[in-house]
Amino acid sequence: MRLRTALLATTLMAAAPAAASATTITGPYVDLGGGYDLTQTQTFKTKGTDGYSGKVGHKSGWTGYGSVGWGFGNGLRAEVEGTYLRSNLSGSFGDGARNKGKDSSYGGFINALYDFDLTKFGINNVPVTPFIGAGAGYLWTQEHHSFTGGGETAAGYRGTKGGFAYQAIVGAAFDTGIPGFQVTAQYRMIGQPGSFRNGQFYDANAGTDRTSVDHRFNHLFMVGLRYAFDTAPPPPPPAAPIVAAPAPLPARSYLVFFDWDKSVLSARARQIVAEAAQASTHVQTTRIEVNGYTDNSAAHPGPRGEKYNLGLSLHRAESVKAELVHDGVPAAAIDIHGYGEAHPLVPTGPNTREPQNRRVEIILH
Repeated sequence: MRLRTALLATTLMAAAPAAASATTITGPYVDLGGGYDLTQTQTFKTKGTDGYSGKVGHKSGWTGYGSVGWGFGNGLRAEVEGTYLRSNLSGSFGDGARNKGKDSSYGGFINALYDFDLTKFGINNVPVTPFIGAGAGYLWTQEHHSFTGGGETAAGYRGTKGGFAYQAIVGAAFDTGIPGFQVTAQYRMIGQPGSFRNGQFYDANAGTDRTSVDHRFNHLFMVGLRYAFDTAPPPPPPAAPIVAAPAPLPARSYLVFFDWDKSVLSARARQIVAEAAQASTHVQTTRIEVNGYTDNSAAHPGPRGEKYNLGLSLHRAESVKAELVHDGVPAAAIDIHGYGEAHPLVPTGPNTREPQNRRVEIILH
């Protein structure tokens, strides 16, 4: 139950809400912390004439650590750690005696860790950096047990022995709003394959024997304060590529205007016709339509005037076609039409001179 409760507490700390961007460590950092130590029950046995054995239970304990490390700026970190573990004991001896006492482990680890950049998973503006890690090192274990009851007098085991140790790490770092400072919450499991070998067992009746205690597991639930001397925010998402606006396509229709009762091209009209001829070579063109128009005024009023204007509009279209051919457009690609007073660009009353209606429209198809 204690293990389950501690695991839940660590999970809640790692999932706490936050309000800024997480920090990526680049360069040196220091880390200090401590917390709760839960050590699993162990079995011990002695060598000698009596061959004692029993269980070593551990009450709630505490732990502390300090480390210095280096962040590589890509999530990877390496650190050297010193650690201390302490717990009080309970348990039973082979003949019903109870044991009491304390034990502790101290030493160091070399750890490799990896920080997860949540922005790579589409989680932005969250000042939490989950991490995992593993370490290997050396711990000395100091045992001090004594037994009472069950007919035992002045019995127990004690000693200090060292050996290989390893650990697994999972946790999260929370930005504090102060550059470089983070609060950490983490769970660690430390294993010691030979936690206490060949320690001294003593008994007032049987003398001293050699004692061994089996594989030791410590479950640690800790909080800490970490300071990075040089930090960098996560890289921003890549900027959207700048796409140059496409070059404007040449117009597909052009208007050429004429003086009243004239079909002769002005200098400006010739420029516009040249632009149309040039555009026909840059856009896909199957044919060129040249349509001539007049306003509804005429040198000869009445039906005779309408017929005159129809011919004048066709003359204007022919003038434009001739200029297009002069500018290099094949004559076979040009269709001409004269519409006279029909389709005015600007509606007017009868017999009105309107410059914008005296025109030729060049259309590229």
